[in-house]
Amino acid sequence: MLVLTRKPGESVTIGDQIKLTVIDIKGRQVRLGIEAPKNMTIHREEVYARIHDENQQAARLKEVSMDTLASLFAPRPERKPGEGQ
Repeated sequence: MLVLTRKPGESVTIGDQIKLTVIDIKGRQVRLGIEAPKNMTIHREEVYARIHDENQQAARLKEVSMDTLASLFAPRPERKPGEGQ
């Protein structure tokens, strides 16, 4: 792990497209500004971990055939008044 020391207003660049700027430091909290391409997703670590866990759970779900899914959404024939249920 690379460890750098920066003061408010100072930046770090990652590659050619990402720039991290220290905006403010209050006690044990650091506010960072991130400049990155719009198509790049950026998450806090705990949010990323939750997304990853949910994706792993979804990948373990049982497969369902397209025929089964289609039958769930197939239109049902209309019943005439007086017909049984």
